[in-house]
Amino acid sequence: MKLIKPIFQILQITSAACPFISAFAPSLASLSMFIPFAFFGIVVLSCYCYCRPTPVFLIDYSCFKPSPDRKCTYGVAESFVRRSRRFRPESVEFMRKIYLKSGLGDETYGPPLMFRTDYEEARLESAKQEAREGIFSAVDSLLAKTAVHPQAIDVLIVTCGSFSLSPSLSSVIVNRYKLRPDVKAYDLSGMGCSSGVLAIDLAAKILRHSGNVHYALVVITESISMNWYSGDNRSMLVSNCIFRVGCAAALLTREPAHRPAAKFELVRSLRTHHGADDRSYRAAFQEEDDEGNTGIALTKDLVRAAATNLHEHIKILAPRVLPLSQLVSYARLALISALSRGHVKPVVPDFMTSFEHICIHTGGKAVIEKVAQVMQLSDWATEPARMSLHRFGNTSSSLVFYELAYFEAKRRIERGDRVWMLAFGTGFKVGSLVWRSLRSSGEEEEEDNPWNDCICRYPISAG
Repeated sequence: MKLIKPIFQILQITSAACPFISAFAPSLASLSMFIPFAFFGIVVLSCYCYCRPTPVFLIDYSCFKPSPDRKCTYGVAESFVRRSRRFRPESVEFMRKIYLKSGLGDETYGPPLMFRTDYEEARLESAKQEAREGIFSAVDSLLAKTAVHPQAIDVLIVTCGSFSLSPSLSSVIVNRYKLRPDVKAYDLSGMGCSSGVLAIDLAAKILRHSGNVHYALVVITESISMNWYSGDNRSMLVSNCIFRVGCAAALLTREPAHRPAAKFELVRSLRTHHGADDRSYRAAFQEEDDEGNTGIALTKDLVRAAATNLHEHIKILAPRVLPLSQLVSYARLALISALSRGHVKPVVPDFMTSFEHICIHTGGKAVIEKVAQVMQLSDWATEPARMSLHRFGNTSSSLVFYELAYFEAKRRIERGDRVWMLAFGTGFKVGSLVWRSLRSSGEEEEEDNPWNDCICRYPISAG
């Protein structure tokens, strides 16, 4: 107001000398009343722009697709098991039954050691060959189609749940692509099938909070070779039946200039850790059996842990993504459930009102079915998960990107659609990524989409 008073004094002096200004003085006086409101609006807008998270864009991604001679049919898997002579007949029969009801088809891919004429125990070189094939293929394809030079990469994140090299896998990539000496490299391990989602979340946080970082390359892989179990513990034999070869690479940026070329914008991410609960912590556990054979035990608590911890996860996620009408309905039903002291079961909100597409980590047929039951999802919503399990098997943390590729191959994604990636990992961890599509699928032909040669056959009945 101290500034406004001198303005009126000037107007009074000049209006006496100039009738023209005098004619506009009342208008200027009334306009001055709005100056405080305009100032307040500018402050609010400035605060919003300052507090709003820096946008992070997924420029593109690539999924590794091995050559046809690496297809792991039931016959190939059975032949490898019998050549090993490491299993009792009842264990072979158990794996046969698990495989036949797993939801896997005959076009998944196995590691190189499965296709050797003579049986050979997995060695370090076997795992290194498997890792190099997947990583180099996915990264080569990604860099080629984005036209981003390796020297432009500021951040490199490599995640592999249960295989660690020295030098690390990130060092393998730095050496292969001659990345800059100041590249920020991270290697993640031990986080199971959720690590791909968690790695994207980490990359987004680095991009948003680091001043001179423009590109982040995320590589998501797993080693089947070093995790083949050669004992007779049934909870450990399951992993032999469902895990298959896969790898994905994704390139992210925060540069607004790349928005027109990007496929998706990361709207929200959430990660929750439920390891304080002992049963959840041991639901999937790497250990030695009674004979000293190392394997990953997938216990009977795994499906329960996925369902229980998913409930806890969506309690946090729901208020952040659901429309107001769903939130009100959810709060009312939750209150009724609480007042009934457990006699009325809590109702899960309809997340399909927030997302057009859902990529559920396909840990296995039972996990997909349990998530569908908890979330009350239709067969159409779980179709990409079931078809990805059938075509590629459980490729661990990279599989959500094979599901995203399924949507794109089917040309179901429209500009503005929201996509929810949901993954579970050992520990027990649950991770979510919420993407907004920046362009419709099918606008450009994707030569490296892993579904190109078979999408016309899907969906199929996977049993």
